[in-house]
Amino acid sequence: MGSFSITHWLILLVVVVVVFGTAKLKNAGKDLGGAVKGFKEAVKDEETSRARNNRSLDHESSTPASSNDVNTQVGTQADDTEISPVTTDDQHKV
Repeated sequence: MGSFSITHWLILLVVVVVVFGTAKLKNAGKDLGGAVKGFKEAVKDEETSRARNNRSLDHESSTPASSNDVNTQVGTQADDTEISPVTTDDQHKV
């Protein structure tokens, strides 16, 4: 008695159709589908707004300081040096 067989499910389906009618079941299906669609759109909109906010925060943190700022340095030594690949012969000469 623990699980339902296929005949139990068919009898239950017939009872539900008789009690509620096909029109109400069709409307309930449309309502449920609309609710699922609305939920998916809300999740998508939320993810899009989060991504947009993260991009704007990244952009704000990477913008350079204004030119009127006294602490702004133009070209540091690390920026001015060129880095070239070292060959294996040059590594042994050090």
